[in-house]
Amino acid sequence: MNPILPLTEYVPDGEPHVFGSRVYLYGSHDKANSDRFCVQDYTVWSAPVHDLSDWKCHGVTYRKDQDPRSKPGKLVDYYAPDCVRGNDGRYYLYYCAMGPNTKNFGPMSVAVSDDPGGPFEYLGDIQYPDGTPVLKYLTNDPAVLHDDGRIWLYYGWGLARDFRSRVFAPIYNWVQSKLFGRSISEIKATKPSILSCAVVELEADMMTVKAAPKAVLDSKTTAPKSSALYHHAFYEAPSIRKIGDTYYLVYSSGENNELAYATSRYPDRDFVYRGVIISNSDLGYKGNTVPKAPAGTIHGGIENINGQWYVFYHRCTNNTDYSRQACAEPITILPDGTIPQVEITTQGLSGRPIPATGTIPAAYACNLTTGKKMKLGLGKPQTQPRITETGGEVYVADMADRTDVGYKYFEFQKVTGLRVAYRGNGRGSLEVRAEDILLGSILIIPSENWTASEETIAFPIGVHTLYLRYRGAGTLDLLELEFQTER
Repeated sequence: MNPILPLTEYVPDGEPHVFGSRVYLYGSHDKANSDRFCVQDYTVWSAPVHDLSDWKCHGVTYRKDQDPRSKPGKLVDYYAPDCVRGNDGRYYLYYCAMGPNTKNFGPMSVAVSDDPGGPFEYLGDIQYPDGTPVLKYLTNDPAVLHDDGRIWLYYGWGLARDFRSRVFAPIYNWVQSKLFGRSISEIKATKPSILSCAVVELEADMMTVKAAPKAVLDSKTTAPKSSALYHHAFYEAPSIRKIGDTYYLVYSSGENNELAYATSRYPDRDFVYRGVIISNSDLGYKGNTVPKAPAGTIHGGIENINGQWYVFYHRCTNNTDYSRQACAEPITILPDGTIPQVEITTQGLSGRPIPATGTIPAAYACNLTTGKKMKLGLGKPQTQPRITETGGEVYVADMADRTDVGYKYFEFQKVTGLRVAYRGNGRGSLEVRAEDILLGSILIIPSENWTASEETIAFPIGVHTLYLRYRGAGTLDLLELEFQTER
């Protein structure tokens, strides 16, 4: 189910790779209720390709203090990594370090291990043949591809706004200089724009570039306004795969909630925008314009596992962009090479409905909405509905009137009732719905501690979306659902 890892694990920016008989997930490492991105050491998780429910943690695989920029008491933060098997059979982990001991968009680095699960050891920074670090374009979110013996490294960062507009043009240079830590002259000298996805080929040592990096995909500021790319332009989080003779460049667009993709017959040029694979708020799915979950940062990649393609992504929790959890969905690549957008679900990797039996943690909800956009970040009202963690307990918090909690999909067979565990000052009811059909209501009265309330409800047999809509005063927290069935 989604999230694919334990509810207390926060591994965003996931890059899946099959090595041997297992799929390995490389990602950043957040924590609950954090005040910034990626504050923990890297870990690696893996699962057998034939059982994607059996995830194993390989422990801490790369510590913050292993990077030479780290200092006691001021450790760097490791942003989105990617891993590739080199021509020598070893495994190379590419990352960028941010934090109090780095300049904005400092050099990318690489660590190496004999095992895909680590542990990894620092190897060096991505550099030119003379040893100087590669800083052209914005060295963020590295992605790497082993292409018939050649190693390609992709990276970059853009902007979600078009600074060619009359409103933003006067402050364009100032914003870039302050944000990127580059001089105005350096910014202007980078052609195409510094705000691009870039690519470079690596030498056999896996860290020296063969030539200067070059841009391969435009950001909002550089994309032609008349192009299809303009509305889904590159923002960050490149991920690269080769399928047949086509290169798929997956990335987070300027919408900042969707993974889009572009394709090319070449690894270093001519990428063309093709569509959106997934939004972590379901925006755009079948024309949807209402966020079905908090819309926040997204990063991920696609991988063929045991004959089926999947997209890995993350969801935002704890009322912030800084506590993100790994999710995944099956996808389809059509004969013309396009990938239809898929919806976010609870069932996740299995692609099969979840049997409505026993007890299900409420935090497995794939939909959480008030019908309006919910803002993420620090300092926001704590009464906003959210999936959160307190003392190792994960639950849905602060459901106010008309808050919907949704699960896709359950298979109902002879389900006769529903019990929920809740707490809070709420007074009203939980409407139980299959899709938009009201099946019944569960009474909610104020309770400081977790308490149970249940109702006899005749659930329709078959596969359905389950929605719980709170109607009433005050707010409530929701811990778990328990299905009652005929004996």
